[in-house]
Order: sequence, then structure tokens, then C-alpha cells
Amino acid sequence: MANAEHSVRGSATTDSRMGAARVALWLVAAVLAIRQSAVVLRNPPGERFMDLETWIGENGVLHLEGSLYAADRFTGTPFAGLVLNPLTRTAEQGLGVAWTFGTLLLVVGIGLLVARALPGPVSRRSSLLAAPLAISLLMISLPVRNSFHLGQTSIIPVLLVLLGCLAVRGERTSGLLIGIAAALQPTVLLFAPLLWFTGRRRAAITSGATFAVGTALAWAALPSDSTTYWFDHVAGTGLGSHPDGLANQSLHGALLRFGLEGPLEIAVYLALAAVVAWFGIRRAVRYAQDGQLLLAVAVTGCVAIAISPTTWQHQLLWLLLAAVGRVGKRASDRMLWPVLIVLTITLPSKMLLPNMVVLEPIRHNAVLIAALAAACVVPFLSRTSPHFRRPIPTEYVTPAPSRWSRIPLLPFWRRVVTRPNLLLELMVIRAGYSIYSRIRLAATGSVEEAREHGRQINSIEQTLGFDIEHWFNHAVVKVEWLEGFFNFYYTSFHFPVPLIILALLYIRRPGDYRWARSALAFATLLALVGFWLYPLSPPRLMPGMGFIDTVHRTADLSKPEFGAMTAVTNQYAAMPSLHFGWSLWCGVVAVMLAPKLWMKLLGLIHPFITLAVIVGTANHWILDAVGGAAVVGIGFALTYVLSGRRKLLPPPVSVVLPGAREPEPDGERRAGSADSGKSASTPEPAMAGSGGQEEPDGGSRGEPAGAK
Repeated sequence: MANAEHSVRGSATTDSRMGAARVALWLVAAVLAIRQSAVVLRNPPGERFMDLETWIGENGVLHLEGSLYAADRFTGTPFAGLVLNPLTRTAEQGLGVAWTFGTLLLVVGIGLLVARALPGPVSRRSSLLAAPLAISLLMISLPVRNSFHLGQTSIIPVLLVLLGCLAVRGERTSGLLIGIAAALQPTVLLFAPLLWFTGRRRAAITSGATFAVGTALAWAALPSDSTTYWFDHVAGTGLGSHPDGLANQSLHGALLRFGLEGPLEIAVYLALAAVVAWFGIRRAVRYAQDGQLLLAVAVTGCVAIAISPTTWQHQLLWLLLAAVGRVGKRASDRMLWPVLIVLTITLPSKMLLPNMVVLEPIRHNAVLIAALAAACVVPFLSRTSPHFRRPIPTEYVTPAPSRWSRIPLLPFWRRVVTRPNLLLELMVIRAGYSIYSRIRLAATGSVEEAREHGRQINSIEQTLGFDIEHWFNHAVVKVEWLEGFFNFYYTSFHFPVPLIILALLYIRRPGDYRWARSALAFATLLALVGFWLYPLSPPRLMPGMGFIDTVHRTADLSKPEFGAMTAVTNQYAAMPSLHFGWSLWCGVVAVMLAPKLWMKLLGLIHPFITLAVIVGTANHWILDAVGGAAVVGIGFALTYVLSGRRKLLPPPVSVVLPGAREPEPDGERRAGSADSGKSASTPEPAMAGSGGQEEPDGGSRGEPAGAK
């Protein structure tokens, strides 16, 4: 009876949580949709739907006499021009709200189709949450945002293909929809071989025939334009923009950017396109026969991205669909591929990788590389794999008892001491820092407001009796070697020291790495709130106070110039000071975790030197450092509240009686039986580090992979 009552209560609790999560996700999707529509409609008519205006607006190319391609502004197929032509008279009246909400409905339709077509078996949680999550990801993706803003029609072929492949039952109807999509976007014709080799031959023939009929109709109505498009521009190559521009994420565009030209480039492009098409279509057919039709569609779309002569940003939606593929045997690796895809398709490439010359080929072709990987390389799991539905589970550990019974506060924030996936960790850190930089730059406020806040801070310090910034700044300037040391320390130690500590923790103490990384992330997010709510001028930018900017030597405070960093940094984001906050985090982590006394002393000295440096160079007030210490303290406190104490309970010790066989732990038995590279009787190693026993304080040189 007690077990039954507990089961009913647990089921009710799970259902209520699931319902709350579903409502929250739908609210997020609705907010994103409303925001996207509002951003577009708030723009004046001349600054929204620019591409659509050039086609069917009052002065669009469809109103002009002569060729559609004379002005090099229309990039669609002749069939697209033929279809859009009847809209020219009503374009101005319906170009605003109707087009925006029409695009919104198309995106919602794609999201619902994707949610219904997830490869089974699908858990109840996934089936309930898939639709709002898919719509939300679509709304924030660059292709959809681009289509909203420019008025592009590239969403229509994607929806037609998804309907033809996943929704409609009749083969003729399916082929008709895909054929119309191919007439609008020729590379969509690649779906005809997918249909043919998966046994839907009538649909494949119908799609090819529909494409031919639509193209023939356009040729009969617009013969000159059809000749220009298909022969002079070779299926639209070069229309609308330079094919070697960064916006063209196709093999052809990449080869042009690498310096290949003429017949050699064409030969290399055709050879690579043939290889990609052969490998990609074969993989797509295999996944379709495996029951993963949505993944097969996504792989075929990624092939189309790669081999199309021109692939602009609004045509990249196929890549986002590839996130449904499952990669990795372990649960801890399962999120790597979808997160990589989402970051690639939602963030500009310059936010994905640092601005380094050696990384430019990857940055400039990030979407193409991801599409090629999805089409030809990534080993998506088949549904027959034992790891498809049940990956090797992540082992969680129990933190030591906390002072309050409600900590850890959130039950899903469970402690893991194994190393996180390195590539996933690097991508998330890089993307997170890029977003942090954007928000920090956007949180400018007004210069006068920042200076007024500076006067407030100075007045508070005078009242409290520790306004030593002016005296200390001039004392530093008088000692040449000290000024040079402070300038070097300010510009050189802010980023490397935290990164080095994180790297050492990742390698030597992975469990403590997660704990320390979370505290640092919380502190940085809290600092963004301070930058946004309280813009503050540093002492060096306060006119009339006599401070000396020892690093930049800026003289004109009305237009301060700091070289290349002037346009990309917010000079009035001083409260709280992350220079001091990050150094304090380094000191706390070093004192708590460093194995040697001299390391602890270095960690202890670092924040004190940083405090002297930021005040002596006139970059911060002392109260800024107090604010930095506050956000770091709150960051550690939030980590404690969510995950409990840093110390962990030691793993249970099994006592084996003489002559008895020691039972194998459940987690190890599952890992051993699930790992295809080992026999079922071989347990998974329990140590994630370099070996050694757990220390009494909960830390370890090589911490256990899990303890139940």
C-alpha cells in the first residue's frame, strides 16, 4: 500500500513538473515569436523586407521592363518570379503584418512537423516538449531571423519538403510538393534520389516531372530571364552578391575564398560536389531505411547546402534539422552534437572562435564545415544500436550533508565528478563569453549618467574616509618601474590566470573544476546585471578630477581613444570590477585546492596585487572592487545552494565474507554490458583521474567516476 501510494504521488509530481515545463517552453516560444515580429514591424518600411521590396515592391524588379536579372537584385529562379508576379499590385498593402505573420505560421508549421517526426522510440517527456523547443530554436536561428528581416521565401521550400517527406501519404502529392520546392530552389531536387532509393519511386518521378513542368512554364513565360538564370549565371551563381563573399557558405564559395579561380576551381568544385552528394545521399538512404526519416531529410539538406553554387544565410535551415541525430555512446557526450549545431546556426561565426589568423579558415566556413560533417562524417547512431535509447549513464555522486536540509535546492542539479566533454565545454565557454561581451558592450547607458555615478562613488568614499585613488594613482606615476609593472599586470593577467586555473582543474581535479567553473559563471552573470543597472565611469574618465590613465594616456575625455579596443569594449562598465572579482576567484580556488604552500601564497597575493593595480592605473574605484568581491561571494553561495558542499561522501565500501563473491556495482555492470568495446563481464573503470584514493576532505587527485 505504501509503495502504491508513493508511486501515485511520484507520478502526479512528475506530471505536474512536466506540465509546468511544457507551459514554460510554450511561453518562451511565444515570447520569441512576438519579439521577432515586433522587431521587424517596428522598422520603417524602407528598413524591413529589403529583399522582398527589391522583388515585388513598388519599385521592385518585377515592375521594371526587361530582364529580371538586369539589375542583379533578383536572385530567385524564373519560376519564383513567375509565381511572385501576381503579388506586385498588392505587395505594398500586405507587405507588413500579413507577411510577418505568414512567415511566423510557416515557422510554427516546421516546428510541429519536426516534433512529430522525431525518430522513435521517443519518451513521453520528449514528445511533449519537442514542439515548443523546436519552434524556439527555429525562432532564434540565423536563417529564420534573416527571413523575417529581409522578407525571404527560403522557409517555403523547407516546409514543402517536410510535408512531402513526412506528412502526406500519397506519393503523387508528395512528389508534387517536393517538385514545387525544387522549382523555387533547384538544389532541393536532391530529394528525388532520396525518394527513389527508399522505394518511393513514383514520388521521385513526380517531383522531377513537377520541377520540369514548373521550369518549362517559367521558360515559356520568361524565355530571356530563364536563359540568363540557367546558362549565363549557371543556376543563379553570383546573383545578388559576390560568390566569394563570406555569406556564401557553399563549396564553391569556399574554393573561391581559398584563391582558386577559373577552370581549375570549377573542376575541383564539381569533383568535391560529386563526392559529397554520393556519400551524403547514401547515408541519408541508410538513415531513412533505419526509420530516421527526419535525419535523412536533414542530411540531404546539408548536402544541398554544400554543393549548391551559392548558399546564402537564409538557406541554411537544413543544418538545424540535423540536430535530431544522436551521437555518442555515453550520456555525457550526447549533447555535444546538438549544442554544436545550435551554436553554429544561431551565432555569428566570429562569436564561435577567437579572432586569430590561424582560425580564420574555420571561422569563415563554420556553417559549411558543419554541413559537410552532418552530410558525410558524423557517426549518427542507428536505431538498432543498444546506445540509441539507453546510452551509458552518467554516474552521479552524493555531496556531503549540508548545514540546511533544503540544500541542494534543485534536485536536478546533481554533482558529477568526471570531466565534461572538452569540445562541448570549450564551445559553451567561448559562446558564453561572446554573449557576455555583447551584453557588456550594449549596457552603455549615457556618459553623463556614468559620470554622475562616478561622482556618487567618490562622494561615498570620501564620507567613509578611504578615497585614496587620486593619491595612489599619482604616487604610482612618480615611480617609473612601478607604473610599468602595474600597466603590464593590468593588461596581461586578467584572462590568462583564470584560464590556467580552469585548465589545471579540468586535468587534475575534474569534480572541483565543475564546482569552480559554476561559481565563476554565476559571478560573471551577476556582474552583467551591475553593468546594465549602474553604468559607472572609472576614475581615468572623470573630467576635472586629475586622474592619469597610465595604460592609455588618454587626453581627450570627450572622445577617449584606446586603439582597436575603443569600439569593442564598454569603458563605463566598472561596477562591479571583474578584474578584481576574477582575481579573487583565483585566490579562493588556489587557497582551497592548491596542493603546495607556495601555490596557495601566490593565489593569496594575486587579488591584493590586482587591487593595487586597478586603483593605481585609475581603472577602478575601491568600491568597484567591493562590488567584484560581492558577486564572487554570491557566485560561490549560489553554487553551494544548488549543488551542496564541495566535499563529497566517500564511495561505499563493500565487505566481502570469506568464500563469498563480491557483488558487482549496478553502475559498473551497466557500463560494462553497454560498452560494445568490452565484454559484458568487464566493469567500467571507476576512476576518472590519474589514479589514487579520495582524500578525506572530499577532493582527490583522481576522483571517482561516481558513488551511489
